[in-house]
Amino acid sequence: MDALNKIITWMPQLLNGTKMTILITILSVAIGLVLSLFLALGKMAKNPLINKPCSAYIFFFRGTPLLMQIYFIYFGLPQFNPALTIKSAFVAAMIAYTLNSAAYLAENIRAGIQSIDKGQYEAAKALGMTYGQTMRHIIIPQTVRRLIPPVGNEFIMVLKDVSLVAIIGLSDLTKVTRAISSSSATALVYIPAMIIYLVITAVFSFIFNRLEKKYSVYE
Repeated sequence: MDALNKIITWMPQLLNGTKMTILITILSVAIGLVLSLFLALGKMAKNPLINKPCSAYIFFFRGTPLLMQIYFIYFGLPQFNPALTIKSAFVAAMIAYTLNSAAYLAENIRAGIQSIDKGQYEAAKALGMTYGQTMRHIIIPQTVRRLIPPVGNEFIMVLKDVSLVAIIGLSDLTKVTRAISSSSATALVYIPAMIIYLVITAVFSFIFNRLEKKYSVYE
């Protein structure tokens, strides 16, 4: 009974941390998804002035740890130029997670676009459609339906990786849990915290599964 009372007492703090975790996850994946489309198209472009920078971007953010990227954006940029200082830890976290998420999603989009049958490109060309029109009206709509599973996976990965924001002082669910554990000298708080993570994951997994079934490419 005493343990239950403690958990009830901790819940307001845990829920506040949960709000921060969900907010960063949703915003970074949503903005990253928009950016990733341009990166994917850029990497597929034949012009090396477009292709090379996009490829380098994707390689860099996929090839370096997210933790280092957060450190660099928040602590490293000001050392190059004070004007690059990001005073808000939330903004710095958003930038890091968005840029990282965009790199991973870009590869998913590129794979999705390249999975479309080449005959559709030829048919569109025969109809007199430009490359831009073909992508906008034929290829991208089909690709979006194939992207739901990988976007869902990326969302869940970011949701768990948001715990890294504690290193720059943001009070997400993980940091709040650690703070309560330290102040109360008990690890009991990790039980409701893990349950909250599981509930969030279950809810969003359900949402993405429903979307996948609704827009399945096999229907």
